[in-house]
Amino acid sequence: MKNSFRALLTAAALALTTQAHAETNWDMSVVWPESNFHTQDAMKFAGAVKTVTNGDVVITVHAGGALGIKGPEGMTAVRDGLVPIADILMSQQVGEAPILGIESLPYLAPTMADLALLHKFFRPKVEEVAASMNQKLLYMVPWPGQAVYSKKPINTIDDLAGLKLRVVDANGQAFFTALGAAPLQMPWGEVVPSLAAGTIEGVTTSSSSGVDGSFWEFLKNMSAFNWQASSNIVTVNLDAWNALSAEDQKAIEETAKKMEGEFWLASRAEDDAKIAILKEHGMEVTSPSPELKAELIKRAQPLWEAFKQRVPDAAPYIDAYLKAKN
Repeated sequence: MKNSFRALLTAAALALTTQAHAETNWDMSVVWPESNFHTQDAMKFAGAVKTVTNGDVVITVHAGGALGIKGPEGMTAVRDGLVPIADILMSQQVGEAPILGIESLPYLAPTMADLALLHKFFRPKVEEVAASMNQKLLYMVPWPGQAVYSKKPINTIDDLAGLKLRVVDANGQAFFTALGAAPLQMPWGEVVPSLAAGTIEGVTTSSSSGVDGSFWEFLKNMSAFNWQASSNIVTVNLDAWNALSAEDQKAIEETAKKMEGEFWLASRAEDDAKIAILKEHGMEVTSPSPELKAELIKRAQPLWEAFKQRVPDAAPYIDAYLKAKN
């Protein structure tokens, strides 16, 4: 009888453990395809979280926008609990928090070294914005520099005239409008169909996305403007986060901090690898001449001041970064 009772207690305990684990299963929204390095980072992070929490927290990564959440909807979806966790392109969240557009200002922080310096001043504000939207920032990882893909080479400013170009955010819209192009803001999921339909004639994005979208099927030239460095952020809904034990929270935070550095290194290596793939498929990869780059920077800098006027809270972060850089 005692053995039977113990067996029942053991079965009940196992059932409660299984139920508890089910309550800490998080579906993670990622709009990039499974092959993208951000998605691969997310999958590595998910595996590490399961290990360090001893299976208490299980993250299932849903790549390619499988959960139906588009890029600009990322932070809203996490805030409202539509998903507990997501990988989010920060510059696309400016509709909810305009200050998040700082790092994507043209030529403000175009290299990873620049971006790392900017984050020293700006990251606490990103964490504050996330908290105000009912979520916690876990890690941030930059994309490789933003190039311009087009059918014809871009050797001068005039080559951009009237070009129907996909851009990611308002800063890209303002910059390429100032360059005489005809930019159109568009989430990633619409880019390849728009290229196929002829709605757009070019794209500004990273080497990674150029490979993800097999751009060589539509476009022949990539000009490495490297005009913008932008980051993805991974955030978790605060209600989901606060439901975890203190031990699991600490383990996840430590893991995120450790892996963020590894992911930055992976991003740096990513650019060279993906540019090589683009070239293998016949893409002509060039860099702007010194004269063209000087003109690009000249037209970019007034947009920094315009942004500070439009988003006054951004001014202290931009000014502190520029002072430290110079």
